[in-house]
Amino acid sequence: MFQDIAPKVFDNHYEQRRPPRIDDYVVIYNDRQVVLRQERALPTYQEATAKWQLTSNQMTYLFQIDQTAFYLVAAKITPDADYQYANARAFRNFTPAWLGYAGATAAHLGWWYETNQFCGRCGHAMVPDQQERAMDCPECGQKIYPHISPVVVVGVTSGDKILLTKYLTGYQPYTLISGFVEIGETLEDAVRREVREEVGLDIHHIHYYGSQPWAFSESLLMGFFAELDHQEAIQLEHDELSQARWFDRNAMPDDGAKFILAWEMRQAFRNAKA
Repeated sequence: MFQDIAPKVFDNHYEQRRPPRIDDYVVIYNDRQVVLRQERALPTYQEATAKWQLTSNQMTYLFQIDQTAFYLVAAKITPDADYQYANARAFRNFTPAWLGYAGATAAHLGWWYETNQFCGRCGHAMVPDQQERAMDCPECGQKIYPHISPVVVVGVTSGDKILLTKYLTGYQPYTLISGFVEIGETLEDAVRREVREEVGLDIHHIHYYGSQPWAFSESLLMGFFAELDHQEAIQLEHDELSQARWFDRNAMPDDGAKFILAWEMRQAFRNAKA
């Protein structure tokens, strides 16, 4: 999946931050946009300091992958023929893949820093905590940690069949039922609710499959399989979905992005591993 970058190792220990080196990467972020060289590469620290006169004081340490560190810059720069702002979703198709994962994770943190500049309790300017990844309010003591939204992804099965859906807009390949967890819900309750809301079916034997950090929606995806309670007609929620169909495990469509949790879950069912 997208986060599978082995043998490289992702290390987000904030307390181990260090001064930037010339071949570290700089993520210049603004409103879900990042500066890329010809939409294919992040600028290095050496490039960023030489081209835009950025200083290390303007950079926030994010994390390391192996010995390469990544830094965030919130200052705006003037794009040119080589360096332009691009949507952070460009990282989904980056080469090498580990750099795409790093860029997406950096953009997630960029969004969090950008949207927590002021205290939601008293309105005072927030400052970075010196000991951990958090923003502190020096006025009222409020502390904010990075925001991650939980999302359930559900493979509903009935014997050798699996239920696949299509969105009304946006991502068009077949996929699995999914949705955000609501306040006060367990993950299992969210699974039941999403299936009932989107296709009108009841399920049982809910069991966990795996997870995936998904920086593009500031989420953590958590995959579950569940079995259909009894045969009944699908009642499609037309506000979000255009289709919901049962497919035999040997006749499933093979469309869709291959680096996402829903696709891996489909493959696991196809191969009778789930």
